[in-house]
Amino acid sequence: MPVHFDLTDLRLALAVAEAGSITGGARTAHLSLASASARVGGLESAFGLRLFARGRRGVRPTAAGEAFVHHARIVMSQVERMRAELAEHGRGLRGHVRVLANTAALAEFLPAALAPFLGAHRGIDVELEERPSYAIVQEVAAGRAEVGIVADTTDLAALQRFAFATDQLVAVAPPTHRLARRRTTSFASLIGEPFVGLDEASALQDHLAAHAARLGGRLAYRARVRGFDAVCRLVEGGIGVAVVSEIAARRCRATMDIRIVRLTDDWARRTLMICVRDLATLPPPARQLVDALRRPA
Repeated sequence: MPVHFDLTDLRLALAVAEAGSITGGARTAHLSLASASARVGGLESAFGLRLFARGRRGVRPTAAGEAFVHHARIVMSQVERMRAELAEHGRGLRGHVRVLANTAALAEFLPAALAPFLGAHRGIDVELEERPSYAIVQEVAAGRAEVGIVADTTDLAALQRFAFATDQLVAVAPPTHRLARRRTTSFASLIGEPFVGLDEASALQDHLAAHAARLGGRLAYRARVRGFDAVCRLVEGGIGVAVVSEIAARRCRATMDIRIVRLTDDWARRTLMICVRDLATLPPPARQLVDALRRPA
């Protein structure tokens, strides 16, 4: 037997879960207490499940309620995006795409790929944010971002994926450093060295910290800055060593006196992957962007 509910029910369930009470949820959803109670009771009767556990201090979602709230949040998010996109159509715009990317993709690969796309699609806006790869997968799977770009070492679960670019991580060192004459080295050889890294919001630094921890160590930062160029400039000044994307290191070496040493660890060579929930159901602007990013340079 089909279960019937509407957007008001979904909005109410989210409000009740957030407020911790039906009274508070009713107030947020602009419903009377009697109407809100009836709607919650109707949902529970229709599903044959208790969605909220009642107590003296309010209510809290049951396991079934948590599942319902999770899906309600996705649906309401999609509805808001639909409204926003239709409003943009009304203003002559075609859409908005939220893209989450790891450090290397955001700093080195996406700008060159996005420029021609945005130039050819004046009506599409792209919101680009940096996140660790595992967090990107969670956001895309939950429907809070249309497109993600992550390292292929990440568990992509049921997401669709498409190859985007190859990213090799390398060490950079001052010309007088003991590593400067080497062509390759292991990441383990860098632990304990004075280190220059990206700031705390960097997905790459989270990635490196995790590998250092697996080796039983931690990176000894002398400085943390924003951007690969600033990192390489400090390395040139003899402040420490760093790990950056090879494409960034080669670009910086053209104007800085640094040495590039390739990392031998398997995880240091990564394929950056575009990930989406379902390409066929993406809004047209997001689908156009994915198609453009999949094309070889």
